[in-house]
Amino acid sequence: MSGVHYRLKSTETLVCFVIFVCFVISCLDVASVSSQRLYPRSEFTQPKNKKDSNHSRGEFTFARLRYQSDGWRGEAWETDYPKADEQFLEGLRGWVKSGLSISTDPTTVSFDQKDLQQYPFIYAVEPGQMELSNEDAANLREYLLRGGFLMLDDFWGEYEWQNVRRQMFKVFPEYQIKDLPLTHTIFHCYFDIDEVIQIPNVQNIIYRGRTDEKGGITPYYHGIVDDNDRIMVFIARNSDNGDAWEWIDDPRYPLKYGLAAYKLGMNLIVYSMTH
Repeated sequence: MSGVHYRLKSTETLVCFVIFVCFVISCLDVASVSSQRLYPRSEFTQPKNKKDSNHSRGEFTFARLRYQSDGWRGEAWETDYPKADEQFLEGLRGWVKSGLSISTDPTTVSFDQKDLQQYPFIYAVEPGQMELSNEDAANLREYLLRGGFLMLDDFWGEYEWQNVRRQMFKVFPEYQIKDLPLTHTIFHCYFDIDEVIQIPNVQNIIYRGRTDEKGGITPYYHGIVDDNDRIMVFIARNSDNGDAWEWIDDPRYPLKYGLAAYKLGMNLIVYSMTH
């Protein structure tokens, strides 16, 4: 009986140890996420209680595009949502301090024409996973030709780049995607942007010390331009501005990437509002 008792105690000890290890791992996962917000930079923190904040639509409302994706990761359009959008607006309102009246509340939009036409600037994240139907492409085309502006952000490597090209070809088969020179007005309409900076994913830069992923080594600024030389689609290739908007309040995320992403975002907004 003593041998059986010993084996039972050993089994109980092993089970307790496994449970303890699982608990520690879960705590580490929670701590990893929570620690992203432990030491926020005061100039970039969002209001503690949104119900008490001063809500107003303003001249500009940040709008994120809802789209269908290939399904392997669920709803790709939701990446970094809603913190990236909310904190981006807080940064623009509190740090940039432009004369533009910026809404406190970002929103999301569908491909419905009435929905799209309300906003001069629309943001689409992870377009490497985007799948546009013919109707989606037609509605997006109409919106952009009427003066709308689309930013594509957070996609990496050759596979996702080719998907972006396919989806944009559905929208504009007659227009080629072009490299945008840093002398273009879009880079000097508010801040002067003189360098294409690769904005990294928070996990890659903090835990791996890398700015690239999925083979996307070199960052690019591309655009689709209409017959009047107006940029309709701005493409940030091999870069993740949304992560910088979201994690600029984490002191482990290098400030230079956060500031670069905020500057680019502000310039795109000003350009979309004035062209």
